[in-house]
Amino acid sequence: MRKMLLLSLFVFAATGQAVAGESAKEQVARAQLAHQAGDYRASADLYHRVAGALDDNAGIFEQEVLYGGASAAAMAGDREQALDFLGRAVKAGVMQADRIRHDPSLASLQGDPRLDALLADIAAQQKRSDRIWNSPGFAVAYSDSLSEDQRVAGLSRLWSEAKFSFASFDRVPDLDWDALYLETLPRVRAAPDTYAYYRELQAFLARLQDGHSTLVLRSASIRDRFQARPGLSTASVEGRVFVRDVFDPALRAAGISRGWELLTIDGEPVSVYAERELRPYTSASTPQDLHSQMYERSLLQGPLDRPLSIGFSDPRGKEHVVKVGRMPSKEYKAARQEPPAFEWKLLPGNVALVTLRSFSDNTAADQFEAAFAQISRADAIVFDLRDNGGGNSNVGYRILSLLTDRPFQTSAWRTPDYRPALRAWSISNPDFNAGAGEWPHDGKRHYAKPVLVLTSARTYSAAEDFVVAFDAMRRGRIVGELTGGSTGSPMMFDLPGGMVALICTKRDTYPDGKEFVGVGIAPQAEVHPTVADYRNGRDTVLDAAVRLARAGAQ
Repeated sequence: MRKMLLLSLFVFAATGQAVAGESAKEQVARAQLAHQAGDYRASADLYHRVAGALDDNAGIFEQEVLYGGASAAAMAGDREQALDFLGRAVKAGVMQADRIRHDPSLASLQGDPRLDALLADIAAQQKRSDRIWNSPGFAVAYSDSLSEDQRVAGLSRLWSEAKFSFASFDRVPDLDWDALYLETLPRVRAAPDTYAYYRELQAFLARLQDGHSTLVLRSASIRDRFQARPGLSTASVEGRVFVRDVFDPALRAAGISRGWELLTIDGEPVSVYAERELRPYTSASTPQDLHSQMYERSLLQGPLDRPLSIGFSDPRGKEHVVKVGRMPSKEYKAARQEPPAFEWKLLPGNVALVTLRSFSDNTAADQFEAAFAQISRADAIVFDLRDNGGGNSNVGYRILSLLTDRPFQTSAWRTPDYRPALRAWSISNPDFNAGAGEWPHDGKRHYAKPVLVLTSARTYSAAEDFVVAFDAMRRGRIVGELTGGSTGSPMMFDLPGGMVALICTKRDTYPDGKEFVGVGIAPQAEVHPTVADYRNGRDTVLDAAVRLARAGAQ
């Protein structure tokens, strides 16, 4: 899952403005805690105090203060103040009509003519914006062969949106984006079909070297044409590729199981196949991200109508060549049976293993909070985020809020801030730098015993935001491997052919500015899986973490 930025009541940019002896950030933290505690009147009063002292350049911070005030006032039963806050929020730039309609804290305002007028104002603003930035003319449905004009328009939109919005051009200093556009134009014009056009756009975007700047296929039917998968997954261990899970009954019947090694694909060594078929088209932020995508996440995907011939070696060393078909996405999803976002169990030695596989919705935080009373009896907690591809960062922050007794900092971030007049005057356009955010502690529950976090290159996006905040808290040790090194907030827009492009507009760092995008978050205890352990069903990384947890709990 790639992280999308969701403006939240609980995450805000730092500001240096002071209010009544406290910074605005400190006042908002107290407002959040009051809201969490159900003291909505006190929360609304604090937001009102902060809002009255903000200047005209507070930007996103002002929007969130005003929206937070509307939420608190509505919950306090003060309809007039809530609508006043909300009206000011819309004037400050809040254009999230669906958020307002469906926010349960604003339920008491629904049906009020003044709210309807605000929503109408937002709709008018959105319509004007869409004329410039989101023309439906680009949302051309899939066909096997697009016109040359449609293909050129798609490439041109991709080039122009990235040129002004991509947050990390400094990470690819030798890339001449305009020259690459001109080099790609003739290949896009000559593309014989939509699949070839799609591959050209993939290769174009891959040159940005950013895992959050990529292409998504809008419908399952198109994904089946281009990105179908067989009913097995793979793992890279000590530079070799092994079967991880098998969920296609036909492959199970053929005897294929976890621990079989992949030697060849369509008669070629796995590495040769991957270098040709995957490397040029893979958007990745770091070497470990690229390797994981090539050999673990995308190795066997491709057109549904093209089966693979895979050469395996079983654990006894006997070699097999098996024809492996790809599955339609609906069939694949049913066979795979997606593992739960949250699981936990008690290991020997009274160590709780909490597995967090996804932050795509609130499930992981909701279930962790529900099980907290039991989990907190453990002498140590090991959080496993090795297969967490991200989602919404706030889900992870909710979990971290129970591991501390004070507010904690979250990632700092910046984004391009293009002002044409400055360019006309030959003045540089500095990024908008939001600084670090802050999240309140739970206030009622606090686990103070040892905590460790397991990471891998598959720890990605919002899961990395969790690890950054955990690391900055100095709450415990990170065990395992470098994370993927890719997070941010992609802007999404349509391209002809049923494709959606993502361009990462936001560059995150540690609260103190330390870079991890393009680098990865380094564990304090670096541990790698071994082939021997993998084939014997042992978890090298978890075993090392449990030893550390027990030592820390003694």
